[in-house]
Amino acid sequence: MSTFFTPGPAALFPTVQSHYMEAFRLNLGSISHRSAAFRKIYQHADEQLRELFALPKSHAVLFTGSATEVWERIIMNTVEHESFHLVNGSFSKKFFDFSKDLHKYANSMHKPFGEGFDAAEVEVPEYAELICCTANETSSGVQMKASEIHKIKKANKDKFVAVDMVSSAPYPNLDFSLVDSAFFSVQKSFGMPAGLGVWFANEAMLEKSERMKKHEGIVGTYHSLPSLWENYKNFETPETPNVMAIYVLGKVAEDFNRIGVENIRKETDKKAKALYDFAKKSDNFEIFVENENHRSATVVVLNCKEGSSKVINTIKERSDMIIGAGYGKLKETQIRIANFPAVNMDQVQALITELGSL
Repeated sequence: MSTFFTPGPAALFPTVQSHYMEAFRLNLGSISHRSAAFRKIYQHADEQLRELFALPKSHAVLFTGSATEVWERIIMNTVEHESFHLVNGSFSKKFFDFSKDLHKYANSMHKPFGEGFDAAEVEVPEYAELICCTANETSSGVQMKASEIHKIKKANKDKFVAVDMVSSAPYPNLDFSLVDSAFFSVQKSFGMPAGLGVWFANEAMLEKSERMKKHEGIVGTYHSLPSLWENYKNFETPETPNVMAIYVLGKVAEDFNRIGVENIRKETDKKAKALYDFAKKSDNFEIFVENENHRSATVVVLNCKEGSSKVINTIKERSDMIIGAGYGKLKETQIRIANFPAVNMDQVQALITELGSL
């Protein structure tokens, strides 16, 4: 079996295969999404995710096809006119581009690729209705600390704050009394096959969406926030969802809760430190993100003094460990190493040994 350090799709969490086998044994691929059996599955996932993220009752747990879809849904359901985006990589830029494509006035603050944001330097436009933050920019390995996101909300209490947690959940310790919405896909930190997005949204966002809809705003159809929320009240979905993935997500969240989210965070920090400490001493690699406070704990990006293709191929041939290439224009000069819960410290140390022998 290969060990995947790719940033998405990523390594499967060790229990995922057995959870899917149990789902097949229970014939969950054939049950109705209006059945009591499905409502029980949804409720279990809801309960486990609430515990894992310390999610208050004010927030709903909603399911979509992907996190990419959630970008669109958030903008359509909360922005009448203006959004504001912190852009410092390819994925935060796509969120910004979605707002423009939906004919909103999209404001932004841009940073060069590889640099991050601190709350003190962020000036939010007066009429912006939504502030879009990225907890972890997958393309560049830059994180925005939860404490900085909280400061932005405290300074802009009249605006919604939405957090992209795609390649970091559940690592960021977000305070959901200060975060209106957050979302992720299951194929990264949760170590599952792709095909399910998770969207946390609060009651204030629902109220805004309902007002927009009442005044003939376009907030979407079957996956509008009012539609998703109305079905959520009964632990149902508007359409037939990825039932088996929701079942497995609930089980993986239960596994995470059994381990303890604080233990997961501490282990993530420990593995990240080992990778960054290696790079500091290496003659062949260097850390891409210069500001230590902005370095991602979940996606470690390193510059390669020789081509990244050679590094990736050599590691794969010698050890059957798969690491990610750099993103976009930096594909040939960088490697990205996913540090998700699915990989343990022994596997990280084995990778460091292989990289050190090049």
